[in-house]
Amino acid sequence: MALLRLPLPRQLRLAAPRSRIAARQTPASSWVCNSCVSSSASSSRIPSVRTFSAFAALQNATSAKIGSVDPSLEPLQRPESFIPRHIGPDVTDAEAMLKALDPPAKSIDEFIAQVVPPDVISERKTFGAWDNEGPLDESKVLARATAWAKANEAAPKPLIGAGYNPSVTPRVIQTNVLESPAWYTSYTPYQPEISQGRLESLLNYQTMVSDLTGLPISNASLLDEGTAAAEAMTLSMNALSSSRAKRPGKTFVVSHLVHPQSISVIQSRAQGFGIKVEVIDVNAADSAEKIKALGQDLVGVMVQYPDTQGKVEDFKGLSELVHEQGALLSAATDLLALTVLTPPGEWGADIAFGSAQRFGVPLGFGGPHAAFFAVKEAHKRRMPGRLVGVSKDRNGNRALRLALQTREQHIRREKATSNVCTAQALLANMAALFAVYHGPEGLKEIASRLVRLARGVQAVAEASGLETEQSGASPDGKVLFDTVVIKASDRSQKILAEAKKAGLGFRDFGNGDIGISVNEHVTEEVFKSIAAVLGSATGTQTAEVASKAYGALTQDITELLPATLRRQSAYLTHPVFNTHRSETEILRYIHYLQSKDLSLVHSMIPLGSCTMKLNGATEMALITLPGFSTIHPHTPASELPGYTALIESLSDQLKGITSMDAVSLQPNSGAQGEFAGLQAIRKHLLSKPGGQKRDICLIPVSAHGTNPASAAMAGMRVVPIKCDQKTGNLDIEDLEAKCKKHAEELGAFMVTYPSTYGVYEPAVKKACELVHNYGGQVYMDGANMNAQIGIASPGEIGADVCHLNLHKTFCIPHGGGGPGVGPICVKEHLAPFLP
Repeated sequence: MALLRLPLPRQLRLAAPRSRIAARQTPASSWVCNSCVSSSASSSRIPSVRTFSAFAALQNATSAKIGSVDPSLEPLQRPESFIPRHIGPDVTDAEAMLKALDPPAKSIDEFIAQVVPPDVISERKTFGAWDNEGPLDESKVLARATAWAKANEAAPKPLIGAGYNPSVTPRVIQTNVLESPAWYTSYTPYQPEISQGRLESLLNYQTMVSDLTGLPISNASLLDEGTAAAEAMTLSMNALSSSRAKRPGKTFVVSHLVHPQSISVIQSRAQGFGIKVEVIDVNAADSAEKIKALGQDLVGVMVQYPDTQGKVEDFKGLSELVHEQGALLSAATDLLALTVLTPPGEWGADIAFGSAQRFGVPLGFGGPHAAFFAVKEAHKRRMPGRLVGVSKDRNGNRALRLALQTREQHIRREKATSNVCTAQALLANMAALFAVYHGPEGLKEIASRLVRLARGVQAVAEASGLETEQSGASPDGKVLFDTVVIKASDRSQKILAEAKKAGLGFRDFGNGDIGISVNEHVTEEVFKSIAAVLGSATGTQTAEVASKAYGALTQDITELLPATLRRQSAYLTHPVFNTHRSETEILRYIHYLQSKDLSLVHSMIPLGSCTMKLNGATEMALITLPGFSTIHPHTPASELPGYTALIESLSDQLKGITSMDAVSLQPNSGAQGEFAGLQAIRKHLLSKPGGQKRDICLIPVSAHGTNPASAAMAGMRVVPIKCDQKTGNLDIEDLEAKCKKHAEELGAFMVTYPSTYGVYEPAVKKACELVHNYGGQVYMDGANMNAQIGIASPGEIGADVCHLNLHKTFCIPHGGGGPGVGPICVKEHLAPFLP
């Protein structure tokens, strides 16, 4: 019962529609059930009806009750506001629950006083300046957010690439999946009996990824491509013998043409595992010698295929070299490219990963997007993330469920291969349905058109006297997929300026090179605008070349690709990818799948490991506004006043809620928020004298499995703290003893508040003081932040850093197992170390 409280001035966010209130108060005789009507009127064949004839009396009864309501329940009496329209229990329900407590409570305030320690309760304003404005109704929220989105619409059309490409989301998928509460409100499929539809769709996703990458095992998605890259590195390390994995000089080699954001995540993650990251040109003449020289220190090698400059290389020789040294080769790749290029599994890659964003998922300023991750059979038990498997139910019928869970963090804790405890299920399902809808022929045609468009851009650039980057594996130097890099040198800034005038966004590599990545949205008009920009910047005529190049878009590309890189193998041969071509067929398939699942369109979901809440339709409607959904993450902030205002507004609110001083919205899940927060603590400690030794992280045994897994990833040693088995409370004596024992090594203490038992730890402030007295920092897991808002705050309790799960506390949807957002909030001294 400790979680049944409401934020801000002790006010419940509990209310049902007025028709429900009326129905509960209706006398038994005021309505007749269908079966009764059917039985009594069968001879006259009168249709079954349910009648509500006493509505006026009910309104009077409801009005009479308002005056006697507990003041803390007063918000439930504002029918025009957000609260009563969007929360389940009404005033009657709330009062009944208060009476049912032992001991009973007369009001919400009295109940809060019974369960929340008095020294934790806060009397400050939660939102600061926002409190003066008061809550906005839905129409005003929609108007404000729409204005922010509109302010972004002047941003250039993105042709930047770098792992993010505008994609056409089929309207039937957008309407019936992305915008459907039957898909976005369902919970993680821990209970397979109410999740068979989502599990089937995720199995389609796994099949799609496995087919396209040429590797036999795929997971049900990861958080993003950068995270997947880091997971590939740690899997490579875990595949080594224990003696090699413990070598102080262990090194992971990364191609300098891997997307820069992935390299950045790899470097951050490597620190906690003591892995050195060496970024080299793997195609250089001396690269083989460098890799050989590492000997037993080689953890693995990573390449991008096609790379961040759009080049495609033959890595078969590299894979043989890496395998000779007993290490793994990882390939970051593009699923759409693999419909025309030889899949990584066929040229020796052990791991293939990347983003499935261009399979019908909006850009959304960088996310959320579903990453994919596929491995050889030998590595399936080390693979991070969820895996859907085919099994049988008790009647012997085919049944799907999550498989191989013994490798996950909720079981292995600090010994887990990863701290990832979720997926990007909603986006993965969109990508899977995109493939189901288009089928292998449709996907190949999209990819083929991009190759022809890119070659057209290359022809125009060369006709303008500009040099373009050449792929070593391309016999004629022509582009092999979707990206052209122009070596513009001192003319680069003029080209970029002309592109901006034309409303186009090119990629600036910062060294005189310019990238142009084509996508599904490049029409004839956009193509000719690209040509005009290059012509204007160089003083050449490009119209004729552009017309000729665009006219060749129907050309078969089969013979344009070198035989060594041309895909020969079949893919997506399963009937599901070859059946649902019409909108009617895919619509029926989508509804067939969702009919097997439980979501909030059916009932509440009584699972407590993640706070369940409503995703208001007004809130969800905003994500598909063009000013939000079409923006590339590398678009300069100066072009995005709407996003800037939105981010600043949210950051201010989160600082107010948590009583913290700074916020980072970067982490895209609670687990990644934990890792980022612990990294900030580690960096802070390392900046202090003696901080190198402070690597002990104290964690209660009741903590969620991601806590110890994240601490281990951050390079910390986990020491468990006992809890009372009856109450769930911390054993303060054990905490103090461990603080004393590790006084010179104590780095952090992780605490969930309220605890995973659902209770407010009475000695939480004392615990924070103890840790601070011994030189440690306090990390508060905000998974249960719903139970603090308006009552308490991490910053006032004593936390130095906390993460929030916006998919639990706010309106980010669960989506059947993702997406999620896990921003971190910190005190001033940790602000310099935020990502």
